Amino acid sequence: MNIIPLSEGSFTIDKTKLFVPFDEEKDELQQRPVGSLLVEIQPFIVVTSKDILLLDTGLGFNDNMSGQMQMHINIEKAGIKPEEITKVLLTHLHKDHAGGVSMNDDHTKLSFPNARYYLQKRELDFALEKGFPSFIPEEIKLLKTSSQVHFLEKNEGMIDDYISYQHTGAHSPYHQVYWIKEDEEIRRCNFDNYGGSKGAKRDGNFYFITISRRRSVIPQ
Repeated sequence: MNIIPLSEGSFTIDKTKLFVPFDEEKDELQQRPVGSLLVEIQPFIVVTSKDILLLDTGLGFNDNMSGQMQMHINIEKAGIKPEEITKVLLTHLHKDHAGGVSMNDDHTKLSFPNARYYLQKRELDFALEKGFPSFIPEEIKLLKTSSQVHFLEKNEGMIDDYISYQHTGAHSPYHQVYWIKEDEEIRRCNFDNYGGSKGAKRDGNFYFITISRRRSVIPQ
């Protein structure tokens, strides 16, 4: 397996739950509102012998210069075309994890046209009901009707005999984690890690992958 990080950059987020870009070389954290968190948004690709997997879809922001989705640019820089993604594994649907699910101004097209999307059906129902500011229904509502979506109805199970999933409810009520096993190596994908290590950490044949990491906070 090959793990490829796809950083969308650093952002601050305050009580408004808006993600504001943060340039770590130029910006001063103390100039942001009191209580702001500094986070890095970093989805991952995992390339296996069977699939090119995308683990969450990030914020879905567009590049200011080209107008192209930043996630697509990052994937192409890694030498992969967005059309080559075969599975999108969604841990939960907070906007910093599912903002790149769909594209176009009206969000009528999924961002990865040849991929199968996997997610908890209960998470989608909750997100559409709960709505803004943690979730953006307009960006994810297409999941409800698209033929590309495979809903996971159980608390745990298998996908194609080498990807397992388990409901944890850790970060949202129906948050789930994935384990990807191939050739005796296991990657555990557990996104939204507060205060832990960045990226992919190896322990023997076990890899722990994290995304959306809280790095610091301006005291109240």
